[in-house]
Amino acid sequence: MTAKNPSSPKRRHIHVDGVVQGVGFRPFIYGLAVRYHLTGWVLNSSSGVDVEAQGTLEALDAFQEAITSEAPRLARIDRVTAHVIPPDGNGDGFTIRHSSADAGTSLVSPDVATCPDCLAEIFDPANRRYRYPFTNCTNCGPRYTIIQGMPYDRAMTSMCSFEMCPACHAEYEDPRNRRFHAQPNACPVCGPQVDFTVTSSSLMEGKGLADEVDTLARAAAILRSGYIIAIKGLGGFHLACDATNSAALARLRERKARPDKPFAVMMSTLDEVHQHCEVTPDEAALLTSPAAPIVLLYRRAQSRIAPNVAPDNPMLGVMLPYTPLHHILLRDVGRPLVMTSGNLSDLPVIVDNDEALAKLRSIADAFLLHDRPIYMRCDDAVWWVDRFAGEHDAAHQPLRRSRGDAPYPIRLPWHSRKHILAVGAEMKNTLCLLRDENAFLSQHIGEMSSLESLDYFRRTLDHLSGLFKVMPQIIAHDLHPGYLTTRLAHDLSEERGLPLVAVQHHHAHVAACLAEHGRTGPVTGITFDGTGYGPDGTIWGGEVLVAGLSDYRRIAHLEQLPLPGGDAAIHRPYRIAWGYLLATQGAIPDLPALVRFAGQEQSIVERQIAQSINTPLTSSVGRLFDAVSAMLGICPVATFEAQAAIALELAAREVDLRQVSPYPFAIDDTGVIRLGDLLAAIVADVQKGRPANHIAAAFHVTVAQMVIRAAELSRTQTEIDVVALSGGAFQNRLLLRLAREGLRSTGFEVLTHQQTPTNDGGLSLGQAVVAMHQTIV
Repeated sequence: MTAKNPSSPKRRHIHVDGVVQGVGFRPFIYGLAVRYHLTGWVLNSSSGVDVEAQGTLEALDAFQEAITSEAPRLARIDRVTAHVIPPDGNGDGFTIRHSSADAGTSLVSPDVATCPDCLAEIFDPANRRYRYPFTNCTNCGPRYTIIQGMPYDRAMTSMCSFEMCPACHAEYEDPRNRRFHAQPNACPVCGPQVDFTVTSSSLMEGKGLADEVDTLARAAAILRSGYIIAIKGLGGFHLACDATNSAALARLRERKARPDKPFAVMMSTLDEVHQHCEVTPDEAALLTSPAAPIVLLYRRAQSRIAPNVAPDNPMLGVMLPYTPLHHILLRDVGRPLVMTSGNLSDLPVIVDNDEALAKLRSIADAFLLHDRPIYMRCDDAVWWVDRFAGEHDAAHQPLRRSRGDAPYPIRLPWHSRKHILAVGAEMKNTLCLLRDENAFLSQHIGEMSSLESLDYFRRTLDHLSGLFKVMPQIIAHDLHPGYLTTRLAHDLSEERGLPLVAVQHHHAHVAACLAEHGRTGPVTGITFDGTGYGPDGTIWGGEVLVAGLSDYRRIAHLEQLPLPGGDAAIHRPYRIAWGYLLATQGAIPDLPALVRFAGQEQSIVERQIAQSINTPLTSSVGRLFDAVSAMLGICPVATFEAQAAIALELAAREVDLRQVSPYPFAIDDTGVIRLGDLLAAIVADVQKGRPANHIAAAFHVTVAQMVIRAAELSRTQTEIDVVALSGGAFQNRLLLRLAREGLRSTGFEVLTHQQTPTNDGGLSLGQAVVAMHQTIV
């Protein structure tokens, strides 16, 4: 018997799954093959990257190990599989082959912020890409927003109409160049171009218009002069103005009909961010990450940012430039810029030049346009850092998962044998497509209240379904019969002949949190938010559930109180306060913050409640926050969602919590958390003149105690000592910290969101996994 020669050539076929296209993976494989003296080839397929490599056994082992240990920064490898195949005697060198289509699916890279190498080029006067706003390479640039289909080749992107010049083509074909097979590769000779259009009459007449030939320098001069510009970016338009100019900001607020809601700010460098904000290492890491999201930061007292960027708010939503266009513009302007979504109220962000010129003309004085089509719109993502995160908590938490995040999936520990579509919530909508172990969450779609949003949803559904070859066999939706997403689910069901699964709103919240942690439950799910339809036909929102992925039962909840006028009361928290006080105290007491609204409206509300006219009952924690905020005079009238609750939290943060005690409340034998004693104590404190911020702090401590006592009630009944916290109320950093610390101090394991928002932006994930476990597992 002849022994095998270990030095004789061996050949392997290797397949790599994950985000491995559009991230420089093939040139990386080519470089490894050259290093280990291997022959063979590498190519992109619809299902990932395929490699055939031939060489000595030792070289092949080292090569395969290096694929994962040295992978490119932007790659996310999920799985590497290999098998032995017969050696090829004709092998000569290692080649990169053209892409092939197959039946599999490959993951798609999110859009990636400008890398340091490209940044250096655009500010190097000797470089051919000096000040070119569409510079990119395999390490950065547009991905998801320009991809039309897979495999990821230029012909399948919105760059297909731009033919590369000889210099760009040479880079594209050179495996040693970082632009090797960079599909959006371009330069000033052959790539997209910017254009500038003035619509303001004062600018047309030359007032404030600097004498600049360079388009971006001209835009910068106009911004410095206090004008508003609509800027076409990576995933849609922004409306921009000087963030240090309060007059410009006042005009933007008036024109956009956005009186109070904070604007995001773009700053040129991390050093500039440090000048205006307090920045921890975790926050700096988020800001400078390839995703480059908006990050919520505490503003420094000496910051020059105008107060009306974020009125009455000590925090700023800050992002760094993430495209060359932004980098050049910010450097030319020399000051921070407001960058808010280029849309009309509650409508999707605009992506088309003509639509922007038509719809944003009444807001913008000028338009900075370009001719690279945006195939898939994508708003900026928003994240925050939990400075009090424990050892097992995620420090980075999303508030809006979008550009830089989508369409990378949430990986699940369960295999779905059917493809599932979950249509998500009515507000902060995302959709979720479940295939195998992957939950593909869409980018932020937003409020589902218009035909434009519905069209955006359907376009996103078709796009993601095509990219990842998902053919839904089940559709999951919210239990609320009046939601546009519910009607959409029914329409899709009729169009495609698919079964429906209705998922209760708060069960979906808990399920999303469980899915992120790979748990099936049961857990005690405490879901505090503003609105969710209950199976009893009332508005839920202060729920304590014993829940797993397939079912749940309600064991406790906030007392149900009247909401005069229904959803309309959300914008007038003083009406909610009237309703809550009437129901729990029997009369509306004299409180300074409420007296000024007394009169005919109060009499109407009293009759509404007495006769149960347009006065639904709600157990919502969000509405309780609104009522207390109004009672204290902190925010009796709201112009944007959760404004009253945010203001109440900010007031409470000013107080040393060691100086406050919780207010009284009771949980009765049926599990109802009674609020009468709490509200009576707050009324008494207001009338005694106790400072509003101290009352706000004591209220937060009280709500945290409600969480702890409800969890203890559940543990007594079920012996469950794992608590999942979900719902929009847990965006409140103070409440989250108090509840989490209190639960852990009493022996509970606490699960919170890590990859999806705790608000309704993560609801589609919960709907999908509930549908999977109810119908398949």
